[in-house]
Amino acid sequence: MGRLSTHVLDTALGKPAAGVKIWLYRVSGNSHKKIAEVVTNGDGRTDAPLLTGDALQAGTYELVFFAGDYLRASGQSTGEVLFLNEIPIRFGVPDADQHYHVPLLISPFAYSTYRGS
Repeated sequence: MGRLSTHVLDTALGKPAAGVKIWLYRVSGNSHKKIAEVVTNGDGRTDAPLLTGDALQAGTYELVFFAGDYLRASGQSTGEVLFLNEIPIRFGVPDADQHYHVPLLISPFAYSTYRGS
């Protein structure tokens, strides 16, 4: 049974990023349908997978991480306009029977992602 999960790590402070709001969209052409809204816990993870079983279908998805809110709250960024605010990561799920883990590593001026396990 496939599943989709994520977590957020603050590479500047060297710790999990707690309290990051994340929205998940299913993408089809120019259409975005929001299918989940979660917040990371104290371990930088969501309390449950974003999608499991039949809810995870082959196709294109987009995670939007509201990093700016977190960076402001942690005192790492200030001001009305931030270098990084909302971070979208669009990715494909070719096989819905697999586990897709899409983490985000953030700092005030950089981010990266990868397919984890």
